[in-house]
Amino acid sequence: MAEAADPSRLSPHRHGQPLKPALKAAVQAVGAALSDLPVPGMLIGGIAVIARGVPRLTRDVDATVAGGAIGLTDMLDRLRAYDLSPRIEDAVEFAAVNQVLLLRHDPSGVDVDISIAWLPFELEAITASEPLELAGARIPVARAEDLIVYKAIAFRPQDQAHHHRIRASHG
Repeated sequence: MAEAADPSRLSPHRHGQPLKPALKAAVQAVGAALSDLPVPGMLIGGIAVIARGVPRLTRDVDATVAGGAIGLTDMLDRLRAYDLSPRIEDAVEFAAVNQVLLLRHDPSGVDVDISIAWLPFELEAITASEPLELAGARIPVARAEDLIVYKAIAFRPQDQAHHHRIRASHG
């Protein structure tokens, strides 16, 4: 795979795209929560694409954490300490079936999706994630090559565009 770009060049500010205050607050909360969980995790999705220097719009924060070492109820209890609350009823039951906790950062109103990683690719991507400076904190972010795989799997129209833009930026 391509060599990772220099993390010092990967700020969203590189393209004049600072995060809006609500999104910045949610990213900070998710970053703090990830560092507190007893399992590794990282940012994925639009915020990770921005952190990798690709300008785009996003309204939510996506992260993934390794499954297995903490129960969903315990995880949710820890996430609540960072003002991350379920945005649906029966969030734990939903996550047990769909492998994603659907949350909201209460102070900002920003939606947060925390995916539970089980597949070897996901676990390897988390292990290889790189801490980048984002929203005033160092937060683990998926490498560009792993974001390309995540985007290829989702393959919605916006994911196809991001897939091509990430490849163009990072070879």
